[in-house]
Amino acid sequence: MTLQQDIQQSGFKNEYQKGLINIIFTYNWLNERIKSVFEQQDITAQQFNILRILRGAGKPLSTLQIRQRMLDKMSDTSRIVDRLILKGYVSKETCPVDKRLVDVSITTKGKSLLKVLDGCEEEMQSHLKNLDEKDLQKLNDLLDKIRG
Repeated sequence: MTLQQDIQQSGFKNEYQKGLINIIFTYNWLNERIKSVFEQQDITAQQFNILRILRGAGKPLSTLQIRQRMLDKMSDTSRIVDRLILKGYVSKETCPVDKRLVDVSITTKGKSLLKVLDGCEEEMQSHLKNLDEKDLQKLNDLLDKIRG
């Protein structure tokens, strides 16, 4: 289905306008589909992102370090970490080197959740099933070029 059909709009001012609207529409379309996977586990995409960052780091990180690595730079990292603590997926303690900082670590429960979500990766990637490897490379190159 074309963008025009999806949003019921017959025309665009120019290709720039169409491109921008297409990116926004596609982001929302993908986000809704992937969100359903996270909702089954009662977490948000931001919480998932933090858990993956902590697992990948392999060591405790400060909330500032986590924020620097997050996809959503506008998020309130401390509040999201606090929600993950309540769920038992991460823990935090005072940094031994700098008492003003807090170190955040992923717990065994958090690692277990990520294993479950790793199993859902195929489902999430299935939304790109109409693209082959060459298409995906071009898409990634174009998206990187936009952020230039």
